[in-house]
Amino acid sequence: MPSEEGYDLIDLTREICDKELRPKVDEAERAAATAPALPRDAFRTLGRAGLLSLPYPEEFGGGGQPYEVYLQVVEEIASAWMSVAIGVSVHSLTCYPVANFGTDAQKAALLPAMLSGDQLGAYCLSERNSGSDVASMSARATPDDRGPRAQRGAADPTAYTLKGTKAWISHAGHADFYTSFVRTSDDGARGLSCFVVPGDAEGIAFGAPEKKMGLHCDTVSEVHFEGVEVSADRLIGGPGQGMTLALSALDTGRLGIAAAATGLAQTALDQAVAYAKEREQFGRPIGDNQGLAFLLADMEAGVTSARAAYLHAARLHDAGRPFTKEAAVAKLVCTDNAMRVTTDAVQVLGGAGYTQDFPLERYMREAKVTQIFEGTNQIQRLVISRQLLKG
Repeated sequence: MPSEEGYDLIDLTREICDKELRPKVDEAERAAATAPALPRDAFRTLGRAGLLSLPYPEEFGGGGQPYEVYLQVVEEIASAWMSVAIGVSVHSLTCYPVANFGTDAQKAALLPAMLSGDQLGAYCLSERNSGSDVASMSARATPDDRGPRAQRGAADPTAYTLKGTKAWISHAGHADFYTSFVRTSDDGARGLSCFVVPGDAEGIAFGAPEKKMGLHCDTVSEVHFEGVEVSADRLIGGPGQGMTLALSALDTGRLGIAAAATGLAQTALDQAVAYAKEREQFGRPIGDNQGLAFLLADMEAGVTSARAAYLHAARLHDAGRPFTKEAAVAKLVCTDNAMRVTTDAVQVLGGAGYTQDFPLERYMREAKVTQIFEGTNQIQRLVISRQLLKG
């Protein structure tokens, strides 16, 4: 169970959502549909409150909170502004390799800034032709013993040069650092490595923002590494360990998406219930009709079950037990539920739900992508089945 401090953080998050996020979300998402913009002020507000670094060690500036608390904070943020909740989850994901696989020197050098609340990270894994098939990526880092920081004759390179393009990257062009997975050898999945690339490194360029169905304030575009030189001390986990880092990080990243999807479903349900109480037809509230009331009951059961799924996985994580299967289950259950609940919420509102006068149509569009990123739900089924059948 969360400590008293944990409950206080959840309450603080709810207060910030009510005062700072909900009053801005509708206008910001509408404007970003035609002129993409990252709501950096929202992240600064959360950062100042210490909500961008909750699951990481206090000694490096983190909140020292269990995942059970962190994920409930993400759910609260998603209930107010889904794009921002996704950004919080992405940022946490970008810090994971350093916090869990970095050397003591790397943690001391990199984590305090990453967890300060002032910085925002981007996670560069996917490519246009390398999504679920991570091992097929082509972006490459080449050892460079001729650069300005190099020492000729040294056993290890002092720098690497990165070339290639990453796709579908949240915060591209806005991030302060890019946790990037690239190829360092041609040895398939064993040839991938992870680097933390400074956001102001020479040679980084960005594509035009993607024109998406939803999550307009989650700016997404390509990241081009055009001969970016990165010092060897920003190689996390050693050459060839990138796949291990990526898969481990994705287990926790999937829980962030699961929690965000649950927050989105909860707010859709809340608005559907409120409408069903107020809207009258044939002289009585539409919620008095058993067919609609049962639909609301099924939505509530779905949200409650989804929350239980991600909290179960979080508690396994916090106990230091394996949770790969449970994370995949949570991601699958929570995101499928979000799609179903938001669709049903539009149905409850009828014609009004199909208009932009109510946010339900936006919730429905936002829910769709949760079934796709951090591993499609078809991939989740693959992960779950392999976990069940292995050994």
